[in-house]
Amino acid sequence: MMKLPRRNFLHLAAGAAALSAVSRIARAQTYPTRPVRVIVGFSPGGATDIMARLVGQWLSERLGQQFVIDNRPGAGGNIAAEAVVRAPADGYTLLQCGVPNAINATLYDRLNFNFIRDIAPVAGIIRGTYVMVVNPSVPAKAVPEFIAYAKANPGRISYGSAGIGSPNHVAGELFKIMAGVNLMHVPYRGIAPALNDLLGGQVQVAFASMPSSIEFIRAGKLRALAVTTATRSEVLPDVPTVGEFVPGYEASAWYGLGAPKATPAEIVDKLNKEINAALADPKMKARLADLGGTPLLGSPADFGKLIAEETEKWGKVVKFAGIKAE
Repeated sequence: MMKLPRRNFLHLAAGAAALSAVSRIARAQTYPTRPVRVIVGFSPGGATDIMARLVGQWLSERLGQQFVIDNRPGAGGNIAAEAVVRAPADGYTLLQCGVPNAINATLYDRLNFNFIRDIAPVAGIIRGTYVMVVNPSVPAKAVPEFIAYAKANPGRISYGSAGIGSPNHVAGELFKIMAGVNLMHVPYRGIAPALNDLLGGQVQVAFASMPSSIEFIRAGKLRALAVTTATRSEVLPDVPTVGEFVPGYEASAWYGLGAPKATPAEIVDKLNKEINAALADPKMKARLADLGGTPLLGSPADFGKLIAEETEKWGKVVKFAGIKAE
């Protein structure tokens, strides 16, 4: 075997490292050279899907390749998440992620992946609110009146959700814990049937997403008592926050993009930059405001921090309330 002088060897090694860095940067500059799949863990038409399509269309126009939405519903978003965890880390398979991923980390005992470890955060998209809505027959016009009514009728008031472990379920459980009330939980297969029964008076209250409930609120078919975010919503500026009456209460719907963990940083940064440009675009901002959300601008690390904080927060609620996946 030929022995290389140390200096030559280091020179060659440095050259090889520089070459691989150059080829990585070149790859990122030409990325994407073919269509990109964005896997969504929920059915078409829901908030997660709408958000993915909005951003997918923007990225398609800006980057010159189709960003194709691939809906893979099931197991509260776990089927989609696992598909992305197992996909090649080349930037051609992305995940539309959100609150369910943070909840599922604790809700499911045996997942074949660890979301925080196995998914690289790319960019936040939007933070939206849930609305605490009641059937108009409920004798409460504000959160304090509702709490008094619930305390006078322990276990007799029920709230509907989109299913066990869904964001509306854990938002309801957090309200029960912090307000000290006993509400009965009625899970449905999705928020639409839950709101249907709320309109019919079979359940009395729900913590519903803004897009699913806004038309009923505007038509006076449901009464909005509060929004669940830390600040009031521009869509319902006269509706207070739950936190104004239950200090510290906060629950928000957030959405973003993730990728398999070893995806090149240059590709992650390129996608992040394009998504941040979308969030600063006036037309896009108007669309997001219609959906009741505020843009989640920031770096991949900022989005990663949000995922970690939310995973910890909802993990505590899931454990405290003893919620088990179906």
